[in-house]
Amino acid sequence: MPTVTYVFDDGSKQTVELPVAMSVMRGALANQLPGIVGECGGSTTCGTCHVYLDRSTEMFAPPTDDEDEMLEWTAAPRAGNSRLSCQLVPTQPGAELVVRVPDKQV
Repeated sequence: MPTVTYVFDDGSKQTVELPVAMSVMRGALANQLPGIVGECGGSTTCGTCHVYLDRSTEMFAPPTDDEDEMLEWTAAPRAGNSRLSCQLVPTQPGAELVVRVPDKQV
């Protein structure tokens, strides 16, 4: 199972195992983690699941045009490592990922 460590604005962390092909957003919601809202349910139309990837990874394809556009409208500032967690779907068993959750989503 892929492992995702969510790092929150206050410095706390929580690590969860996700089933292969579950998005980072769905993993946060399923585990009732704070900071990721996911208002649109993962359809790339709200920007409320914005995260910062802790390090560059080739695990994911580059952002689509829709994701790129939504990242321009997130509540927290966009950075070079910004992604929508609904679009981050680890498919490799044993993959390890760290994401930083911004202080606000809406």
